[in-house]
Amino acid sequence: MVQLLLEYTADVNAQGGEYGSALQAASWQGNKNIVQLLLYQKADVNVQGGKYGNALQAAAWRGNQHIVQLLLEYKADVNAQGGEHGSALHAAVSNRNKEIVQLLLEHKADVNFQGGNSVNALHAAVSTGNQEIVQVLLDHKADVNAPGGKYMNALHAAVSNGHKGIVRILLEHKADVNVQGGKYGNALQAAAKWGDQDMVQLLLEYKANVNVQGGEYGTALQAASRRINKDIVWLLLEHKADVNAHGGKYVNALQAAVINGNNDITQLLLDHKADVNIKGGEYGTALQVAVINGSKDIVELLLEHKADVNVQGGKYGNALQAAARCGNQDMVQLLLEYKADINTQGGEYGTALQAASRRRTKDIVQLLLEHTCYDPYPNYKHIHIFFYYY
Repeated sequence: MVQLLLEYTADVNAQGGEYGSALQAASWQGNKNIVQLLLYQKADVNVQGGKYGNALQAAAWRGNQHIVQLLLEYKADVNAQGGEHGSALHAAVSNRNKEIVQLLLEHKADVNFQGGNSVNALHAAVSTGNQEIVQVLLDHKADVNAPGGKYMNALHAAVSNGHKGIVRILLEHKADVNVQGGKYGNALQAAAKWGDQDMVQLLLEYKANVNVQGGEYGTALQAASRRINKDIVWLLLEHKADVNAHGGKYVNALQAAVINGNNDITQLLLDHKADVNIKGGEYGTALQVAVINGSKDIVELLLEHKADVNVQGGKYGNALQAAARCGNQDMVQLLLEYKADINTQGGEYGTALQAASRRRTKDIVQLLLEHTCYDPYPNYKHIHIFFYYY
């Protein structure tokens, strides 16, 4: 049919449609005889357009080595840019075809070209988890520290995807273990976030800075504490992680552990001198966080480690107001036993009594009034509270 159309003077280079040209369509389809026929009829091997940009990229994506070889013999531009994958090399890497990758590199494909869906060929290889292709690219001088992409660089991508073998190869080729950027700030924080102890150990062996800051969780220790991975927390602390480093989504490691209600990690951090009264974040302190979560065991643990029951800050001003607002009578009782100041003012509701009244928890209102050290009605100061409640 192709032969017949050509005999009737069909334009071999007519452009349009999904594949841009007949040659690209034939290259994607994998029909070597038709590709050869089109090339013999002077099809432009480098015409641009269509889904894959050019015929070479289409053939590389489909994994047809014979057609790739044929197009290269007809002087296809190995570094032509465009299309879904950016270049033929990116397409071959994304398709995990080692033989075509090697063939393109032998024909001087630019191993560090940036473009397409995967930033560069090395990023694409790491994303697919293909260790052999990663090695081939590095052997052809791929820039191991080239920036860009969702994960900032190839090392971050490999760590985030759990490819330990690739991480080791990248590190052996001088990947910068402490480069900053991306969602998790650095490779160590990414490994801690995903709870991969072996990966954390490997990065530390390659001198990852345990206290470098940045990313969603601020530090690797905070990420591990949020992940509830006691073994990684212990490993980081053994490598001198700063237990009181400030920053990140949860302000510090202690608050991250408390948010998850994890007694063991909270205890471990306190044993390593975590500052129980460090302030910051939406709820001010670890104590207020524990109160809001209703984690009585952790509240007791924090109080035993000298948490200031009256420290001010956060959405509810102090721990007592938070307990009253949450309607947790046992927690209110516990805080009062630890000398919480019933009349401290601040926060969203002003006082614990007002928070309890707003919550309509009569038992807590009664409990607070029983602990009031002065007449609750001077100058009718609190009458509006009881009108609201009753």
